[in-house]
Amino acid sequence: MHTDRFRNEMSACDPDTVQGLDDFVHGFLAYQPKAANILETADNAKNNALANAYAGMLWMFLEAPVAADKAAPYIARAKAAQTSNPRERSTLMIAATWASGDVPETMQMCEAHSDQYPRDLVIIKLAQYLHFNAGDAPAMLRTCLKALPDAAHEPYVHGMIAFGYEQCHQLAQAEASARHAIEIEPKDAWAHHAIAHVMLSEGRVVEGAKFMEEMAPRWEGLNSFMYSHNWWHLALFYISMGQHDDVLAAYDIHVWGLEKNFAQDQIGAASLLARMELAGIDVGDRWADVADHIAQRGADTTLPFLTMQYLYALGRSDNPMADTLISAIKQKASAPGFDQEVWQNVALPACEGLLAYTRGDFETTVKQLGFSLPRMAEIGGSHAQRDLFEQVHLDALMQTDRLAQAQQVLEMRRTFDPDGVPLNRMLADVYQKTGLPELAETALNRAPH
Repeated sequence: MHTDRFRNEMSACDPDTVQGLDDFVHGFLAYQPKAANILETADNAKNNALANAYAGMLWMFLEAPVAADKAAPYIARAKAAQTSNPRERSTLMIAATWASGDVPETMQMCEAHSDQYPRDLVIIKLAQYLHFNAGDAPAMLRTCLKALPDAAHEPYVHGMIAFGYEQCHQLAQAEASARHAIEIEPKDAWAHHAIAHVMLSEGRVVEGAKFMEEMAPRWEGLNSFMYSHNWWHLALFYISMGQHDDVLAAYDIHVWGLEKNFAQDQIGAASLLARMELAGIDVGDRWADVADHIAQRGADTTLPFLTMQYLYALGRSDNPMADTLISAIKQKASAPGFDQEVWQNVALPACEGLLAYTRGDFETTVKQLGFSLPRMAEIGGSHAQRDLFEQVHLDALMQTDRLAQAQQVLEMRRTFDPDGVPLNRMLADVYQKTGLPELAETALNRAPH
């Protein structure tokens, strides 16, 4: 009997297939490029159901309209395979259902699977990802806790649990879980990532930057998403501290340029450029390259969280694809489906507000983006990622002289970024314009030039 590294039973297979399966399982959880070896493994082991199911899943993580078509031949081969055990058949049906577009059923199947196989961390990781895209933080945590106590010795369990706790605003538990993961495996980049979230949420900006700088050497050799995303988090700390040169260097060297055609790399670059501009940093001509690569996606409405940032980048660069994409978003919002409500009543008005912002129509931004903000969690993404939309809306309030509203938002933001340089400069401007010079001076003292 074969088992994987987490002691899940596998059907008999040759040593090369065993290695390929392990490359996927470990690479997927540790964000290492070797996960992609599963494609060659599946091509060489056409009768292995698990290898082909995993290959189909890998294609689905492409987060692009072509993903299901790319996954289809692997899923078909997995279904035709003669030998598989119950866990492998369940994995196959999860992959097939996901590729069919039935995400709610896929999530239910993942939950049932992890109840029966609590050491199957691949499916637990997939479940957390799907719940993340749906904005369901309690489910993100619940599904990972199923791995305890069976897989309590595995670092990746505690890294996933940490992120679930953080998204539920349980910050002390999140940090404790992440640090436990790092004790077991110091290179667990997802645990580093969870601590960055905690420190950002608690306003521990200087400490957060120092921690991530210390962890950065451990990110070498990771896939482009995890490497660039952790640097993205470090760049957020740099923005708060007013370290413009460090932000630009992080963007140029570590955030943009690794896998320019990958969705997560594109939105990481777009959102960081947007935040830099909102903080008063001149980004030069950097938008053009990002927008050009996003335009090659066509009218991509795979996930609302991604699409909103594609649209912002296209609008900011005056790329004609922006009009094509907003038309596709309107069509998506009118099409029946499990996610129609989110597209119609959250993503569409938000997209209209974001596109308006890039075109200088700040009144529309205040109205349309403001309409969506209370429900923005439903589009997916993390608190830190969705904060971009809060910042765009805040700037639109400033641009339309809604100073009383802006003051309230800014002071609330100081609860998690008390000494943020861009924030306090904006606050000083508001207080100066509203006839409160002493408060303006206090804010400026927190953000020296």
